Amino acid sequence: MGELAVRELPLFPLPDVVLFPQEVLPLHIFEPRYRMLLRTVMDEDRRFGVVRWDPQQQRMADVGCCAEIIHCQTQDDDRSNIVTMGQQRFRVLDIVREAPFRVGLVSWVEDEPNSDAEALTELAGEVRTALRDVVELTGKLIGKPAHLPGDLPDLPRELSFWIGAHLGGPVADHQQRLLELTDTEQRLRQEYELLDHTRRQLAARTVLKDTFQPQ
Repeated sequence: MGELAVRELPLFPLPDVVLFPQEVLPLHIFEPRYRMLLRTVMDEDRRFGVVRWDPQQQRMADVGCCAEIIHCQTQDDDRSNIVTMGQQRFRVLDIVREAPFRVGLVSWVEDEPNSDAEALTELAGEVRTALRDVVELTGKLIGKPAHLPGDLPDLPRELSFWIGAHLGGPVADHQQRLLELTDTEQRLRQEYELLDHTRRQLAARTVLKDTFQPQ
């Protein structure tokens, strides 16, 4: 069943949280307006929009990700614990309502088709290698062997979303930029640069650790 190009979507702005497609996001719902949002979406299609709220700029991002509720447990005091999964990305075109919760008019965002599938697959392989190196070097530095998860996505677009979601450190700005890109190759190239920079730093620290390790 196809999606309408434009629709109204309840919005849940979250400070420095960037949700990517196919990523799981647990939430604790306690504010009255979001309890109302939850009741509304549970009666409809179980979907709402997660949008990053920037505490420094005091503004909501223009691009977010639709979250589908896959589990909901409401307590006696009307608070709820929910588990959501990221679906399509969207762009906020307009805010149609602010109360009792924010509702946006949104259009769906998709990556542009890539004409060179072979080159994209090769790039995804380079990104995967850089990611594996970062994980293994980190494990070596902290003295706990670490390896890539076995369920890492194979397809370039899905891999690029997975890496965007799992970048470490204070990376909400990076993540938001990656979420907004509509070119899989560009997203993978930016992730490769970030991973390669981290890999070089970790490699240098590993050499220092090995050099000054007590014999």
